[in-house]
Amino acid sequence: MRSVFAATLAIALTACQSMPSQDTAKQQIAAVTQDWAAGMSAHDIDRVVALYDADAVLWGTRSPTIRANPQKVREYFGVLKTVPADYKAVINDQHIRVYGDIAVNSGSYTFSETRNGKPLVRPARFSMVYRYHDGQWRIIDHHSSAVPST
Repeated sequence: MRSVFAATLAIALTACQSMPSQDTAKQQIAAVTQDWAAGMSAHDIDRVVALYDADAVLWGTRSPTIRANPQKVREYFGVLKTVPADYKAVINDQHIRVYGDIAVNSGSYTFSETRNGKPLVRPARFSMVYRYHDGQWRIIDHHSSAVPST
């Protein structure tokens, strides 16, 4: 009987995941977003893709199509194989809101590189939606678009 009780208790405790406080969640989400930029700057496809949930949807800055499965998300980030060595992604600002196990981060980032000896700077804006699952925040929706010229 004790082993049945212990097993039931273990399952129940595993099912109950402790949510971080609002402040902690915001810090964690900001860190995941910075890690995304660092992975992009390092041209590390695996590092970037690991931040996305298995059911994530991506509408990338350079994509004419939406990516709605892990293979398509990875395929999109294949672009990192073609960018110059000095390619960088920098997070400019973030506006994080947390709603339980879901969070939204809206902001802007800048992609920069040198092409044909000339600096190329592409400002873009983003919305990333995160879900807290198994003790981690993962991107479940990501939309990015170029900032229009004025």
